[in-house]
Amino acid sequence: METTQHSTDRGRPVDQRRRELLEAADRVVLRDGPQASMNAIAAEAGITKPILYRHFGDKGGLYRALARRHTDALLESLRAALDAPAERRERVEATLDTYLAAIEARPQVYRFLMHPAEVAPTADSGGGEPGFDVGRHSAPLLRRLGEELAQVIHERVELGPDGERLARVWGHGIVGMMHAAGDWWLGERPCTRRELVASLADLLWGRLAAVADRAGGPGF
Repeated sequence: METTQHSTDRGRPVDQRRRELLEAADRVVLRDGPQASMNAIAAEAGITKPILYRHFGDKGGLYRALARRHTDALLESLRAALDAPAERRERVEATLDTYLAAIEARPQVYRFLMHPAEVAPTADSGGGEPGFDVGRHSAPLLRRLGEELAQVIHERVELGPDGERLARVWGHGIVGMMHAAGDWWLGERPCTRRELVASLADLLWGRLAAVADRAGGPGF
């Protein structure tokens, strides 16, 4: 039983215990994909489902925690690709490739985060997981990626007096393109990742190739 804000069912700090539970959830998601259940995650963590609910509330709460964990890691990789010492076209391709490589390396995690509604509710859902709605949960993840990319574009590229709005349009548009194209590619594999990266970069290489970097900034 928790006695303070800083202790848990096993007497460890809350943050450490949540991290351990998320690592257990990751292992189940890697194995089961969208079919990952709260029962299976609780069993993997060696706890009861009520304890899991105490930490995350329901499957939606666990999903949001996992989404933030994986989005943080992905954003760090994307920023590294954008800030690499290379020509703009190379950095654009590296950024696209970083995203596609991430979903290719862990397709079950990707499907859990982006397609949780693939699996119908089961007895495991109980009252805590009714109608797990993919749009309601995955849309904030994509919006966060879009806003982060928009900020990077605005900081690095001179787009004129309406630059902030245009950067947001581009940021969300590029994330939408990466998500839709990546989702299709992961399911059908119609070409190599390298070919998809080059084709998407070609699509972007219109006005982006022509605009100037901001003076004194890191460039894009």
